[in-house]
Amino acid sequence: MKTTKNVALTTLALALTAGQAMAADTVVLDGKSLTQEQAWQIADGAKVKIAAQSATALVKSHELLMEAARLGKPVYGLTVGVGLNKDHHLFDANGELSPEVMKASKSFNYSTLRAHSAGVGEAMPVKLTRVALAVRLNTILSGHTGVQPYVADLYQAYLNNDITPIIPSKGTVGEADILLSSHVGLAMIGEWDVIYKGERMNSALAMKKAGVKALDPVGKDALSILSNNSVGVAYAMQGYRDAKHLLDVSPTVFSLSLEGLNGNVSPFLPQTNDIRPFPFLKEATSEIRNDLSGSYLWDANPERPLQDPLSYRTTAYTFASAYKALADLDQVIDIQINHSDDNPGVIVGAGIDYGNNSQVSKYLVEGKGGVFPTTNFEPLPVALAVQQLGIALTHVSHNSAMRTIHLSDDHFTRLPRFLSAPGNNGHAFGAIQKTFVDMQVRNKALANPVSFDGIAIAGNIEDTFTNLKLASERLIQIVDNTNVMYGLELMHSTQAIDLRKLANENLKQGEATKAMYQAFRKQVPFVEMDRPFTPDIKASTAFIAQY
Repeated sequence: MKTTKNVALTTLALALTAGQAMAADTVVLDGKSLTQEQAWQIADGAKVKIAAQSATALVKSHELLMEAARLGKPVYGLTVGVGLNKDHHLFDANGELSPEVMKASKSFNYSTLRAHSAGVGEAMPVKLTRVALAVRLNTILSGHTGVQPYVADLYQAYLNNDITPIIPSKGTVGEADILLSSHVGLAMIGEWDVIYKGERMNSALAMKKAGVKALDPVGKDALSILSNNSVGVAYAMQGYRDAKHLLDVSPTVFSLSLEGLNGNVSPFLPQTNDIRPFPFLKEATSEIRNDLSGSYLWDANPERPLQDPLSYRTTAYTFASAYKALADLDQVIDIQINHSDDNPGVIVGAGIDYGNNSQVSKYLVEGKGGVFPTTNFEPLPVALAVQQLGIALTHVSHNSAMRTIHLSDDHFTRLPRFLSAPGNNGHAFGAIQKTFVDMQVRNKALANPVSFDGIAIAGNIEDTFTNLKLASERLIQIVDNTNVMYGLELMHSTQAIDLRKLANENLKQGEATKAMYQAFRKQVPFVEMDRPFTPDIKASTAFIAQY
């Protein structure tokens, strides 16, 4: 949405002016202020620096965790097993973290990373993997994981030395991506492949070439590396980013279609929409009016109907609903990437609320804090926001499909049927409707929620799901499909405008619609006679994705 984008750019400019950011090629991570834009900068190769206060917090958190283990506190993934094996007692420290105790802890860590590396499918794209690494490093720096500080150093070294673990793309149900993120830890101990400076090789060799020491995991290192949602969140961030661009161009795409139709501006006037001020409706209608500034649609026309088909009249509502869903996803992603999603949570200086109860007191380490079982691994707010945006965009794409059909209908446009140019006695745009209908049917299937789908596993303990990554992949595909549909809509609207210009060479367009029309015509010319449309559709889709 244009207004959101402008605010974001202004905020970034102020931050740079105030000296709150380092050079553009370095991002400081402190566990609480990572922006999505910074994460994408890291994905594109920006270096990362760990804030000094966050490094100090890591030391204190790790010391608290190991103190809890020394005191014999039950710590999930450290003194007891994980999943159904939480009833397996791993070792007794008996007040001392002896060499035997540390050996047992390290053995459990290595075993955990190996046993949880069970993904399938093609590797994640390098760029998305780097986003996931950046997100996980930042959430570690929030100070609630209890890992060795060197774990954070390794994430930093991987990002700064262009070492990207190979992470399979399938095998998560969205309650922490444990079977996928484990491959990061497997790489860090030298037992997995990575992409190093563009070449695939064993991680031990890559780390040797880069001068990076492998991880010797202990305590809660393995659990913290594998039990987080950074993989699924990276895909959610991709979906958000793609959807934001789509919605940025949506008002202009629609306004071009309204000009092609010779449609009515009344549904977008402040007089009508101030009556019922739903969220973002004012922004949506304002953007449409601005895009049509100077257009012939503001002049009375005896051929213009009093009311247009609903897919035209209600489009501002679909945009407004999508803007709200986009803002909601933006909000929960920002929370997700700047807070710990660890279980258990290591809390330095934790309060002693309810500490007089023996159940609670066993989590506390007197005078220092505590190690608490949590449900912070639950990403349901993000998954629901992803799905809501997918549903909203499918309403947007539905209206696009219907608008495009109407542009081919001489009953609505009073132009030649299927927008045939003079002398073209063929099909013109009569056949290509099937393409955008195919895309819309796919969008409807992709918009179906998946967050409650799954089968209870791990001895019926793990019995709820979010399928965050799957939902995010569906959102990404909905945007891709809608890019195709918008490209086809532009083919129709620009053709309609050209036909109107044949009858009136002085036809006025809005400033924004004219700019998009002229840019589009440089990529896809007017259709004078039937031709293969596959190249035009490809060019139109690319135009939308890059405009």
